[in-house]
Amino acid sequence: MNHTTFDEIFAIMEASFPTSEIRTYEGQQELLDVPHYRLITEVNAEGKIIAFIACWEFPGFRFVEHIAVDPSIRGGGIGKKLMEEYIRQSGKPVLLEVEPPLGEMEQRRIGFYERLGFHLNPYAYVQPPLREENADLPLQIMTYPNPVDEEEFNLYREILYTEVYKVTTPYQS
Repeated sequence: MNHTTFDEIFAIMEASFPTSEIRTYEGQQELLDVPHYRLITEVNAEGKIIAFIACWEFPGFRFVEHIAVDPSIRGGGIGKKLMEEYIRQSGKPVLLEVEPPLGEMEQRRIGFYERLGFHLNPYAYVQPPLREENADLPLQIMTYPNPVDEEEFNLYREILYTEVYKVTTPYQS
């Protein structure tokens, strides 16, 4: 991936997520060398990146860490199309993190994923800090195509913590 492509992706990432939910520029760029990590992009007619999925591919499941569409063109179905294509690429379960459904925006986001076939799981989960200055972030896990039982959830959580977040301390909630 060239520097310009990464910069376009990171610009959309910064415009779409609070800093507590993304790594630093350097930290995000370092992931490009991690074998399990992938960036999938959508480009417009001019070849400019307008959306992306940042994901992790593991033997037993796939994890969508970020999905975002350029803020200037949101609401046109690009995110839905990108997620549907991603889901179709493999028969493996897909996981993603969402904020608890406490406000209207969070409920709308969860509804978006539910319409794609995801299920909100009730188990306690926190995202370890992506930057040194941040605290744990309370989130929930959504899974496709089925909800998971607590044993499956714990297995997925352990892999996310060790492989994605590089934490070895037990984050049992």
